[in-house]
Parts: sequence; structure tokens; C-alpha cells
Amino acid sequence: MSTRSLLIIGTALFSFMNLCQAEVISITDPSYEVANDPSGIVRPTRGMTMAQVKQQFGEPETTHPAVGQPPITRWEYAKFEVVFEYDKVIHSVVVR
Repeated sequence: MSTRSLLIIGTALFSFMNLCQAEVISITDPSYEVANDPSGIVRPTRGMTMAQVKQQFGEPETTHPAVGQPPITRWEYAKFEVVFEYDKVIHSVVVR
């Protein structure tokens, strides 16, 4: 093979090198709880039940009775608050 042919093949391979990249995704432990807030606070997620929240995060410091229709209940913890519709979490916020 001539030097010119090798140069053309080498240039072609180098040009297509950007097309042959792969992204590596690492999942170390899928059961690991990742904070769902930039400040690093893990809090209840949408759809959890009141029983699941109590089991995972303990008793709330303060509970506010249900108001309205559908009934909306709010629980306060030291670092976050949880809002329930009936017995399901609809929102949780970090206390600033």
C-alpha cells in the first residue's frame, strides 16, 4: 500500500472518530437514597402514603388538620414539610 493511501485511510478514520463515542452511565447501588433537593435533604416523594412517610421519616413535629375538599393535610418536620391529599403525598418542600 502506498503512503498516500495510508494517509487517506488514516485521515478518514480520524474524521469518523467523533462518531464512535459512547457515554458511560454508572449505577452503583439502585437502593441508595439520593437527595431530591440541591441542599442534600431527602424528603418524601409524590405518591407516598402517610404510613410510608411515618415509617421512613418518623413522627412529624407538627400536624395541621385536613381542610377543604379534597382534604389537604400538612405535616411539618425539622427540615421539610409534606402536603397530603387524602393520604397521599402531593408535595414536599424544604424549609428555608
